[in-house]
Amino acid sequence: MSRKIAIRKKRQNRLGMFLVLTVVIMLMVVVTIKSVELRNKQETYVARQEQLEKQISEEEQRTEEIKEFGKYTKTKKYAEEVAKDKLGLVKDDEIVFKYEE
Repeated sequence: MSRKIAIRKKRQNRLGMFLVLTVVIMLMVVVTIKSVELRNKQETYVARQEQLEKQISEEEQRTEEIKEFGKYTKTKKYAEEVAKDKLGLVKDDEIVFKYEE
């Protein structure tokens, strides 16, 4: 009888080991799949971060251009250009030639 008990324990031990091994393999598969998904997400986030940093630098450059234009609009030269282009004004010593159709 002790031989039967020993064989039964051996089978139970093998079955237990098989079940533990199956669970470990399943966990490894799940972890591997999730790590691949996380890497893909990370690549997406890195690309998005680079895009946003590029946008920030473009906007900073644009801000500088606007500041420079703001300084330029306060100059006398700008006021003269606007007066000539939009208002049609001329200086006293300038001669204006008009094109007739």
